[in-house]
Amino acid sequence: MSKPSLRDLKKEATAHALAEAAFELALEHGMNGFVVEDIAQRAGYSRRTFANYYSCKEEAVAMVALPFHGFDEGLELVEKMPENITLLDAMYQMMKLQMTADYFRIMRQLTLLAKEYPTLYPYILSTQFKQQEMAQDIITRLFHGRYPEGYSHLFIGALTGAFRPLHDGSLNVLLPGQSQDEAPGAITFDAYLDTIFGYLRNGF
Repeated sequence: MSKPSLRDLKKEATAHALAEAAFELALEHGMNGFVVEDIAQRAGYSRRTFANYYSCKEEAVAMVALPFHGFDEGLELVEKMPENITLLDAMYQMMKLQMTADYFRIMRQLTLLAKEYPTLYPYILSTQFKQQEMAQDIITRLFHGRYPEGYSHLFIGALTGAFRPLHDGSLNVLLPGQSQDEAPGAITFDAYLDTIFGYLRNGF
């Protein structure tokens, strides 16, 4: 499996720097309190460079949800697993490793921003679709047709649906990095993950 070129890595780093700058400005000033030039300046790039990556500030803010090197890290994680590992067990291990405190912090903050500034919603949905595509690509590359295409799409869709309530806080789950005082009575994230994968293994 070919590794990304230096040019690809630089492009990814630029896109990530711009997204982080946009996200920070949104948290500090709200979506109406900054413009594209502010994003470019904070990230250390020109407005023209920004335009090469994003169509607007909303898209840049939402793209912070995509992990830097996320696809390559996902491949590396699965490639280290036993050859006979099942799709369920492989994705379970990936979720435990990649669903970090930083990930949930970003998703919660994006959700709160979108409630105040609804123009963000389409772009957040777009990032979630990209995450699904990345997961689907990992499955396709690494399991080489061991599972029907429809099965893998259903599986990824079920996982996406299971994690969405954690982004907006509608389920009382103690997320990585949270203390029990922040979510009294909550079940732990690991317990929630075990429950979801129990449903997937045994049927609904």
